[in-house]
Amino acid sequence: MVSTPGDNVLADFASVVDAVQCAVEIQQVLRAKNAMLPENRRVEFRIGINLGDVIEEEDSIYGDGVNIAARMESLAEAGGICISESAYQQIENKLPLRYDYMGEHEVKNIAKPVRVYRARIESEAAPSKLGKEKKPVGKGLSKAALGIIAVVVIAGAVIFYQLVLRPSPSKTEVASKEKMAFPLPDKPSIAVLPFVNMSKDPKQEYFSDGMTEDIITDLSKISGLLVIARNSTFSYKGKSVKVKQVAEELGVRYVLEGSVRRAGDEIRINAQLIDAMTGVHLWAERYDGTMSKIFALQDKITQKIVSALEVKLTGGEKEQVGQKETANIAAYNALLEGWNQFYRYTPDASAKAAAFFKKAIELDPDYGRAYAALAQVYYQATLFTPLLSGHKMSWIEGRLRFREYTQMAMKKPTSRSYEASSLLYLSRRQHKEAISELEQGLALDPNSPGCLFNLGRALYFIGRPKEGIEYLNKKMRLDPRNNYVYLVALSWAHFCMGEFAEAATFMEQAASLNPEGGSEGSLATIYGALGRDQDARAMLERRRKKSGVAPDVRVAMFNMPFGDRAIGNRYAEGLLKAGYAPAKISGGYFPAFKENQLTGEEIKSLLLGSRITGIDQDGQQWWVDRKKNGEFTWRGPALKDPITQKIISAPTLAGPNSDSGKSRIEGDMICHQFQKSYWGLEYCGTVFRNPRGTNESKDEYFFCHDIGFEPFSLVKGG
Repeated sequence: MVSTPGDNVLADFASVVDAVQCAVEIQQVLRAKNAMLPENRRVEFRIGINLGDVIEEEDSIYGDGVNIAARMESLAEAGGICISESAYQQIENKLPLRYDYMGEHEVKNIAKPVRVYRARIESEAAPSKLGKEKKPVGKGLSKAALGIIAVVVIAGAVIFYQLVLRPSPSKTEVASKEKMAFPLPDKPSIAVLPFVNMSKDPKQEYFSDGMTEDIITDLSKISGLLVIARNSTFSYKGKSVKVKQVAEELGVRYVLEGSVRRAGDEIRINAQLIDAMTGVHLWAERYDGTMSKIFALQDKITQKIVSALEVKLTGGEKEQVGQKETANIAAYNALLEGWNQFYRYTPDASAKAAAFFKKAIELDPDYGRAYAALAQVYYQATLFTPLLSGHKMSWIEGRLRFREYTQMAMKKPTSRSYEASSLLYLSRRQHKEAISELEQGLALDPNSPGCLFNLGRALYFIGRPKEGIEYLNKKMRLDPRNNYVYLVALSWAHFCMGEFAEAATFMEQAASLNPEGGSEGSLATIYGALGRDQDARAMLERRRKKSGVAPDVRVAMFNMPFGDRAIGNRYAEGLLKAGYAPAKISGGYFPAFKENQLTGEEIKSLLLGSRITGIDQDGQQWWVDRKKNGEFTWRGPALKDPITQKIISAPTLAGPNSDSGKSRIEGDMICHQFQKSYWGLEYCGTVFRNPRGTNESKDEYFFCHDIGFEPFSLVKGG
């Protein structure tokens, strides 16, 4: 009978002779296999043998005989065999082996010390001379003492099967370098497939998915590896695919696959790393533990991969890899449940994701990853506005919540929080700062598809599209099964180069891949730039019918933060030709370009101690009186959501709304915080001159806030 407790193989035999013969043959076969492998790929096992009482119950064996055999295994050297005195007495002169006495050793739960002998395996001994007949004890003795039998414990059950018993792969199972979708890089490349949920409870799926994503996250921090992104590897979830197919489609040499079984607090993880080019299993392990040891188990897997692929870590990577940022297991579990909801992309699931992330923060208020995750929920909801209904909030509130939790996440920054922070800088046209944030994110996570993608965008926004495409291609290499966003970005990069026909082709390809992705507005703009006015207006009408909202230049320009004036002008002209409603500002759009931007000192001089006024989208006027210390009072109409145009703060019964608050200067920004309006949340913005503005039209300047554009002028004599 054979059992596999933990990481070991345990087998019982009818005699000690049979047991030792089997052990010697195993070690000799392994020696022969190791002789054909380079040193870094060789694996050696320890084997322990005892003669003693064991009990069989439900296909498992246990008892004092097993305990002593396990102790023998732990005392054996790599590639060696240790036997107890009881076994030695039975075998001493019956096999052509020599033995070394190793003294007495304590065994847990065994009253007397056990005498231990080491069996010497002569290199010239052939397996055929030892005989192969093995007579395992029969079954059917439920919960009965089986008597005096031999017990063998072999360390590394799963590896033993993979390296010794598993049949060699055929040529058809080996990946072909010629069939790779991408050339293999100079450094090791790996894809981590979704771990299979082996728990009886299907609701534990979130845990196996979370384990997979955490391993990907840890490996991504290593600059010496190319790690395929989660979005691409999870495209294989629930599908029966061969390692060969995965390797060729993703362009990687190594594939990690595994399973997770969770029962209450107990966890069992099986993982194996496969070289797709040879079919060889570099290692396979089983890890047992409890939830309190979950981070240590993940670290063991990561370290095994790093060791097997001979990757050298930099000093910073040694600190970063395996860093989980919390010791609170309940908070970590809530984070995993939140991500499970996040990737469902429905209003209800988005709200549940936020609730789980908030729970993680309540359990550990210093949990940086949870703040970054919550920020990402709100950013996603403002990007795909139907999700906002699940949160029962306006676009403005979603945007301000995104900023709020990004600021919290930046107290303990990760690559995700740097990416989120960069998006806020981009919207305020602070391109230099955005690029700096993304570079810091990539320093922490060289394999971050989000940081690479947004760095590519930031570069084409400021007029460096060729450099931007290089980063977009790097993102595509890491996330090859997520083509839609890549094609959209590639389209805008070519638009920035003035290659409108190519831009249209890429955007059309994106639209065909994802008809519900909302590409109609982008196509309308590109067609407008191409002079295809009829096609542009037809596409814009299609977008209007789908969204139910009349597209306008104000919102479109805010969402595309061009910093290069020539490109920004080109984009605005395309919008207007397509039929977008002009922004209610002199000139028809907001020229948020560097040459028009005010410095922090200029903002301070202009706004502190002054009175300003502006006119909103509905033609209603507002006023702000600001003291030198930044304190201000505000009067104006009801606040509206810029996307839906729905009122988000009702006017008072007597006259216009009023509120107070305080402003502060931070770098080249001014930040505002109302007492009541905007949920009391702070928001910041840059300030630009409008070259075409006038005092009469109250648009000589405009704010470029976290929440949109806002034109204003100084009140003369105010």
